[in-house]
Amino acid sequence: MKSFSRAALASLAASVLAAGALVVVPAAAAAAADSYQRGPDPTVASIEAPLGSFAIATAIVPRANAVGFGGGTVYYPTDTSQGTFGAVAIVPGYSGTQSSIAWFGPRLASQGFVVFTIDTIRTGDSPDRRGDQLLAALDFLLTTDVASRIDPERLAVMGHSMGGGGSLEAAKDDPALQAIIPLTGWNTDKTFPEVTTPALIIGAEDDYIAPVRSHSERFYESLPADGDKAYLELRGASHSAPTLASTTVARYSLSWLKLYVDDDVRYAQFLCPPPVASPEISEYRSTC
Repeated sequence: MKSFSRAALASLAASVLAAGALVVVPAAAAAAADSYQRGPDPTVASIEAPLGSFAIATAIVPRANAVGFGGGTVYYPTDTSQGTFGAVAIVPGYSGTQSSIAWFGPRLASQGFVVFTIDTIRTGDSPDRRGDQLLAALDFLLTTDVASRIDPERLAVMGHSMGGGGSLEAAKDDPALQAIIPLTGWNTDKTFPEVTTPALIIGAEDDYIAPVRSHSERFYESLPADGDKAYLELRGASHSAPTLASTTVARYSLSWLKLYVDDDVRYAQFLCPPPVASPEISEYRSTC
């Protein structure tokens, strides 16, 4: 994966702002910097849209066929003309099923990712077991009919609640992951100094199940200070907020995946400089 230093991102953001707020980076400049950009130049409207520019199809993986996880649904772009895509596995939280995180499937796949929303073997599986199942799901995905659409070097994981804790566990076990996004994550282990994967931690201000001060904020603070990381806190939101379609969650999750899985610097403008507090965001911190 290409490494984006703080100085490089700041320089890029400055050039974008100098040209006018939210002006996209020219496609030619982005293409020179990376070879994985997929889809048209992004705009605020395009990254907040319910669906992106790619037509998608789905494939069901029955529980009986799954190896090391509980089955799931694959969402993938039908276009094969632009090369391979990055892949993202997403796991639900305690007592949840893939239906609770299903909205991410079409949202992210239509923007140019292969997305695998999975069920766990048992709904009460611990975060470390959910981390193992995320990695098992990615391994399984590379044996399926959609494997030819996937770049095996560009993989990421996401998860809600215990699944968010699981995404941190997965990154601890597999540093080759390109990005992780814990969503109102919960874990008994609160510190992950060994995780070097670019991490977008999303917490909820009114989360009483995984309070941000004892979970999401501690996860963020424990990650290496010189690493690529961000903390987004949803204003007035509860623990279950990421299980409902959210423009804010989608906007920053998509931008994070595009930047770190696809090395697509066109999306840096939506992350750097960091957004300020707003009716949707109560706090945002990053190493940008």
